[in-house]
Amino acid sequence: LVIFMVTAPMMNPGQIDLPSVGKSATPAAAPLEVMIKKDATLVLRDHARGGAEKPVSQDELTAMLKQKLLKNPEQAVVISADKKIRYEEVIKVMDMLQQQNVKKVGLLIRTR
Repeated sequence: LVIFMVTAPMMNPGQIDLPSVGKSATPAAAPLEVMIKKDATLVLRDHARGGAEKPVSQDELTAMLKQKLLKNPEQAVVISADKKIRYEEVIKVMDMLQQQNVKKVGLLIRTR
């Protein structure tokens, strides 16, 4: 232990040439937010368009997602649900997103 304590300050740490991150070819798109209200109705909030809220049916949501994914296959979607909603409603939305091949899905929570 004493030898290590004496020799450690004398050791020259190796230098590593870390790779740098280049600029992304496409900027990250603002996420779409699918809100599930207390009564299980769906509302779509498009943050790329100023965050306007639009009530939608599941079929309308599917059609809108298809359009968005054609423009940007990496489109992120965030789900926010009322705390009183049954979790199976959230699962239904997640299943629909998976069927539409949405690759980036997040759950929005309120921090305390």
